[in-house]
Amino acid sequence: MDAIIMAGGMGKRLGKDEKPLTLLCGKPLIHYVLDALLGSKNIGQIYVATSPRVEKTIMWLSDFINRHDRVRIMQTPGKGFVNDMILAVENAKTRGQVFIIMADLPLVNPELIDRIIEKYGKVNTPALSVHMKLEVFTKLGLRPDTVFHKNSSFIVPCGINILDVGKIQEEQEDYNLILEDEELALNVNKKDDLEACERYLKKQLK
Repeated sequence: MDAIIMAGGMGKRLGKDEKPLTLLCGKPLIHYVLDALLGSKNIGQIYVATSPRVEKTIMWLSDFINRHDRVRIMQTPGKGFVNDMILAVENAKTRGQVFIIMADLPLVNPELIDRIIEKYGKVNTPALSVHMKLEVFTKLGLRPDTVFHKNSSFIVPCGINILDVGKIQEEQEDYNLILEDEELALNVNKKDDLEACERYLKKQLK
């Protein structure tokens, strides 16, 4: 399964220039996501969807892909997440299913990615979206931007989806995979999120 990293956004709420290059413990956010995808046994080609707003990220990626032949840069116009995602999928000319992930999920790891893909293979829907239980965010002291109510509980989208490429222009029936892995709750939108990621990484190193 090929993957697309959505990396065309700015870091205004972070007080940064370009979000994908925001440093977490000295390493750009997007580097963490790339490493996780490259380490997955189920991911093939990796496409990074950029926009005209992230020129420095494109320069950084240009150097990165010289060392990793499985990674490509995809240019999108930056006219909205859904529009850019569809264009990236179509331009990549990937087939079957595609793994979509945001560039601001630095704590994702290969094992999590493989577990999500393997779960997708067991469901009967064209699409799968990954959500977290709200309690995980509460435990970490985080306030998510978006919360849904499902089966008498509250869940939060994580920024990871698997989609059927052949139906990319359609609204796809979606399986909600609800996980409790703290790594997926720590997506970086605000300064507080970045600080929470730093605390988590430093705790893991002890």
